[in-house]
Amino acid sequence: MPRILLIDDDEHLAAPLTTYFARFGCTLESAVRPSEGLAKLRAGTYDAAILDVMLPEMDGFALCREIRKESDIPIVMLTARGEVMDRVVGLELGADDYVPKPFEPRELVARVQTILRRQRSTPQAASNGTQYRVFDGLSIDLDRRQVLRHGERVELTGTEFELLALLAAEPGKVFSRDDILNRLRGHEAELYTRAVDIVVSRLRKKLEPLDCIKTLRNAGYALAVARSEPA
Repeated sequence: MPRILLIDDDEHLAAPLTTYFARFGCTLESAVRPSEGLAKLRAGTYDAAILDVMLPEMDGFALCREIRKESDIPIVMLTARGEVMDRVVGLELGADDYVPKPFEPRELVARVQTILRRQRSTPQAASNGTQYRVFDGLSIDLDRRQVLRHGERVELTGTEFELLALLAAEPGKVFSRDDILNRLRGHEAELYTRAVDIVVSRLRKKLEPLDCIKTLRNAGYALAVARSEPA
């Protein structure tokens, strides 16, 4: 049963959401203050976190930043205004999705379910059945969901890993932004192309000094790095 942590200072929100998530086989726990939420994340094992933007102590963006220093847990942001800039900032900080307030509980459950499914799935392996892809300076373990850059582990969020795995499934193939949105975010989330650019930018920065993701103007993105044989 997936375990979800909600960090929101609206004490009247947790109880009905806990009941609603339980209907879909998820355990929802809650914290009303960021410090309490961080303590719970450090002490327990959660499959996803839901963060409100407007919080005491620190806002949801600062909290997202703090979580990303320690964990790659999937994060859904709740934003009261639903403004594009809030979404962009959240994605730039490492959030995996956003839900504007007010929202229907079913929508929030659907977003979390989409992220959890994405965490459990990867693009199909090559015909030889291997789940390990090796390139010059880059190794991707699809089973363990681990990435090594020159032998050093790179911590990626779920969305970043899925993007890399998608590109690595067919090196050299150009994936348009729409291709990536349809494959990675599902059809339940509101889509916009800026989200793809943000995730690609985050991934590129984490893979530096490797320069393996190429942009083809007006076309999309491709993994441009030579394959190697596993050691």
